[in-house]
Amino acid sequence: MTQHFSLEGQHAVVTGGARGIGLATCRRFLAAGATVTIADVNAEAAEAAVAELGPGARAAVVDVTDADGVDAMVAGVMEAVGRLDAMVCCAAIVGRNAFAWETSPEEWRHALDINLTGVWLCNRAALGPMRAADYGRIVNIASISGKEGNPKMGPYSASKAGVIGMTKSLAKEVADTGIRIHSVAPAVIQTPQLEQVTQETLDYMVSKIPVGRTGTVDEVAALVHYLCSPECSFSTGSCHDISGGRATY
Repeated sequence: MTQHFSLEGQHAVVTGGARGIGLATCRRFLAAGATVTIADVNAEAAEAAVAELGPGARAAVVDVTDADGVDAMVAGVMEAVGRLDAMVCCAAIVGRNAFAWETSPEEWRHALDINLTGVWLCNRAALGPMRAADYGRIVNIASISGKEGNPKMGPYSASKAGVIGMTKSLAKEVADTGIRIHSVAPAVIQTPQLEQVTQETLDYMVSKIPVGRTGTVDEVAALVHYLCSPECSFSTGSCHDISGGRATY
């Protein structure tokens, strides 16, 4: 019997892969037959994730804001594995909850550097080997904040809106090839990132979810899995909501 959404023989890079949505995605990809590179700025966490996941997983330490470092990471994957079939960009920060007039320019730039420029750099690097192979799947983790905006989360909301727009642009640039690029917009997902969010802000976000709960990392990973599979062939550039009904557009 054919396994749907099989990733047998493929290799994926997952940034921010040492925990949260990234780690759940790595686990899901391995179960589907792929091998994975856990690309994370935290070397200790990446190695711990490799130890947990076992054979088929490898670690790469990378700061997604460093263009040369990102290029070197992708080159290392090609040297070690020989292929790059999927790139999933999960690395991000929430930042401090604050009104605009309480937010420093440095905090603004830091969020955009990691959450938007870092995603662009990883997409840009991945497109080299993917274009050469005429095949690839890229999924960028955005946020419902990028569609609706959350108060006291200006830099985060702006960066995630940028990810959605940038994804649409890149997808159209390679739409005539075998490469498909999507973004995913989760609402509140139960991840370690919630430690950066005040209870007031968390309560506000959950109150807007008709399902009435936070999502799980495994639910997001299931969507990412489909988007990274060969079966996802006639869709590109879309932003896929996974928001418990908060967004339906």
